[in-house]
Amino acid sequence: MSVDTATVKRVARLARIKVSEDEATRMTGELNAILGFVEQLDEVSIDGVEPMTSVVETTMKKRADGVTDGNKADDITKNAPASEDNFFMVPKVVE
Repeated sequence: MSVDTATVKRVARLARIKVSEDEATRMTGELNAILGFVEQLDEVSIDGVEPMTSVVETTMKKRADGVTDGNKADDITKNAPASEDNFFMVPKVVE
């Protein structure tokens, strides 16, 4: 994929960035270089490579996945300006 000057100007207009003709020409070359590098990454074989969370071998810290109800509705609504039956009361915003 390559970018031309018209595409650079269009993207700049959409991003609300003022770009002169010289800057658009310079950016065309820079963006084409970036896209060329990204195309090189597509050629890298990643067969057999496991996804990693870090470049250093570590064990992921996990917590127990247990369902807890909490039973703290009274504590949660205690500081609310207005509440009723453990629900927050808010002023009407749409009429």
